[in-house]
Amino acid sequence: MKKIHLQRVAPADIEARSMELIAQELGERVFSPEQLPVIKRAIHTSADFDYADNLVFSADAVAKGIAAIKESCTIVTDTQMAFSGINKRVLEKFGGRAVCFMSDPDVAAEAKARGETRATVSMERAAALEGPVILAVGNAPTALVRACELMDEGKFRPALVIGVPVGFVNVVESKELLLSMDVPHIVARGRKGGSNIAAAICNALLYQASGNARE
Repeated sequence: MKKIHLQRVAPADIEARSMELIAQELGERVFSPEQLPVIKRAIHTSADFDYADNLVFSADAVAKGIAAIKESCTIVTDTQMAFSGINKRVLEKFGGRAVCFMSDPDVAAEAKARGETRATVSMERAAALEGPVILAVGNAPTALVRACELMDEGKFRPALVIGVPVGFVNVVESKELLLSMDVPHIVARGRKGGSNIAAAICNALLYQASGNARE
């Protein structure tokens, strides 16, 4: 068997060591103190350093997301995977909750009756929620497009939109649409993204809100 040199790292220290390696590879690049934990967690989740370049933040997006968390916001995801990845224990400490409407039977029935996607109907459910909402879209560009339509119609005003759908069909276009909206946003420009990235960005905000960036 080929001899491979493995690092000896205690299980509890693996994440911290990973963050150290990410910081080393980022080198002398400079990011704001608020944005850096978000960028590092996206890289930590994906091992993809492109997120150092393609994550776009509107003015004070991180601060507005943290403020919403501290105001007991609802985080709405477009997939069960993103929902599962959010640290709900930390979120619940602030009185908040995470929801995903995609699997709700009434959402599926309405989407079928209207000839729409469940993601589209889910965004309409999100727009009807009371209190601050963080919208985390990691999969469906149709969700992002419908959210932008609702915002343009004055029917939805999220505290923050995390727009990181992944793929090819209308993915880039949906993100560019969000970037044109007057709403706080964090966007992974281009084709890359995913539910894991959406959850990672939410967790980066949650850890900053709790005073622990877990770096």
